[in-house]
Amino acid sequence: MAVDRDQVLRGAAALLTRKSTATMDEVAKAAGISRATLHRHFAGRDALVRALEALGIAECETALDAARLDEGPAPDAVRRLVQEIEPAAGLLAFLYTENQLFEGEELNHGWTRIDDRISDLFRRGQLSGEFRIDLTPAWLTEALFGLLASGAWMVQSGKGAPKDFQHMIVELLLGGALRPPSAQSPDAPGPRPAPDSPAPQNPAPQSSASQIEES
Repeated sequence: MAVDRDQVLRGAAALLTRKSTATMDEVAKAAGISRATLHRHFAGRDALVRALEALGIAECETALDAARLDEGPAPDAVRRLVQEIEPAAGLLAFLYTENQLFEGEELNHGWTRIDDRISDLFRRGQLSGEFRIDLTPAWLTEALFGLLASGAWMVQSGKGAPKDFQHMIVELLLGGALRPPSAQSPDAPGPRPAPDSPAPQNPAPQSSASQIEES
């Protein structure tokens, strides 16, 4: 009987997201095939992990497309992104722990594409005045990945309910990223000197847009 490679890969992903230290024998058993059959598809654990990486990147990019990151308010796009990427969160959490994927010259450029697209979303929100400008897009992007991985581990361990996944991640992230309403208003007055204090002599600060461009 022919073995569906994609089915084997998804079976391996389901197991490794629950048990990252699973052996190749355990992966083969979970997929319902022999160790020899698994070896014909993936020469070893490293080859399997690289194939899972390609699957994870493909699922991330599909989620980015479905989230329509360029449409509407930036916070709403973040909410759509978390919703669309949730099914892949367990796999991403596993890949997040595989340090060899992010070291050396063998870095898959798919990760760079994903980082750039998410960073562009946070930068758009900064330019529109929705997100704070003291947090760089790169930091916000890494914070999102960290929350997605942590959320997946919480659900897998039973410490968190699946129904809370999206709400907890979105609220934690946006709770730190959103600018206060007063700071978003173009008519909001600036800080006033304390009574009897001399007027500040500092030069005018850079505009938000110029600070974002420099970051």
